[in-house]
Amino acid sequence: MCLAIPMQVVEIDGYNARCEAKGISRDVSLFLLQGEPIIPGDHVIVHVGYAIQKISAEEARSAWELYDAIL
Repeated sequence: MCLAIPMQVVEIDGYNARCEAKGISRDVSLFLLQGEPIIPGDHVIVHVGYAIQKISAEEARSAWELYDAIL
């Protein structure tokens, strides 16, 4: 099973972004979302270092509530 993590975009440099979630910061590639307008503050689903989908803040919050319940 694969797991993708919701993260918030903090800053963008070309096709690379610095994203944060739960106090953890990661460099993430935005290459797969070239057609999607992404700005700092947006939320994305991250899998193996790539943003694969833009989501709403509500969807990100809901996913983290589910992950926290599992833990």
